This record gives sequence, C-alpha cells and structure tokens, in this order.
Amino acid sequence: MKNLLTILCLFCFIASSQSLFAQDYASVLDNVSYKKRSPIYDYSELQLSNTDTIPDFDTKSEKLKITGTIYQSDGKTPASDVILYVFQPDENGNYELKRDDLHKRYIYHRGWVKTNADGQYTIYTFMPGKYIRSKELKQIHRVIKEPGKPEYELASFFFNDDPLIPDLTLACRAKAVESMLRLEKEGTMFVATKDIILEKSNSTIE
Repeated sequence: MKNLLTILCLFCFIASSQSLFAQDYASVLDNVSYKKRSPIYDYSELQLSNTDTIPDFDTKSEKLKITGTIYQSDGKTPASDVILYVFQPDENGNYELKRDDLHKRYIYHRGWVKTNADGQYTIYTFMPGKYIRSKELKQIHRVIKEPGKPEYELASFFFNDDPLIPDLTLACRAKAVESMLRLEKEGTMFVATKDIILEKSNSTIE
C-alpha cells in the first residue's frame, strides 16, 4: 500500500507542472493519508469539466439539473477553476456506500465540477430522499475547493418544496434559504439555478 501511494504521489507531482490546480492536488496527496483525505480529491480524471452527472441519473424518475455561477467573495467576479464536490442519499434517503480499488469507502451518488472561465457549473442528478420519520430536510451536501486554498464545506442544498420547511424556526429557515433550491419543471426534469459566493479567506496552501 505504501509503495502504491508513493507512486500515486509521484505521478501527481509530475503532472503538477501543468497547472496550479494539479499542484494543489499533489500537495494533498503528499501530506494526507489517502483514506483520510477529503473525498473532494478522489475524482478519476485530472482535468475536470464544469458539467458532471451523478451516478444513476438516467434511471431515476425525478431528474434534477442544478446550474449556476460561482463568484468570488465580492459577489460580482466569476470564480474560475473552483471545484465543487457534491454527494447525496438516494431517493429513499439511504447513502449507498461502496469501496474503491484501494478499499476506501465512499458515497456512491457523488460528483465533481470545476468552474470554467465564467464561473459556471452544471450538475445533473436526481431528487434525494430522506428517512420516512426523519426530521432532517432533504439535502445535497457540498464541499468546495478554491485554487491555492484548503477545501471547506458549504451549507447543503435544500429544497423549497420540502414539507418540513414550515416547521423550522425563523432563524433556521432564514439560514436554509441561503442555499435553498427553488425548483421549476422543464419537461420531465426539475431545474434549479443557484449561484454561490465564496467565503472570504486569506488562508492558502503552503
């Protein structure tokens, strides 16, 4: 296992000369155990696209398209080369777990996008479910990675049609609205447009 990780780190180090993003990726591999590092780094392709499709999208009845623009902390400047990682439960509220070739467990319904020069992203997925008696809102979890900075979690995507919204306190409801998806129906697919404004942070990866 140690030799395999060394080879992976060496490969990423060589590829890092191609872009700043690859440099960040190699740095993480060198300093964090593969099984313990954030799954935001576990994509299979070095170069990501600003569009991705969650596994099983084609077979689900309630298809969902999420699209928008990621902005710098000023709320005006499009943020390019930002990675957005999402993962979610299936339509029954279950987080389906699998293991990769290195025996690391991961949530199957997940995906990655990397914004283009205009900060745009699009994710094709499906409506997540929740346990029948659960008091949690339906949600899609999010982690974000800016070039040269550590990854951090964002509030989950929530849904404006969630029946539990009216039961929230005013404070919780106001917080949920910040990342809430307002759904529209286009043909057989739900569509939601949601822009993201990055957090202000001076921390960088050394």
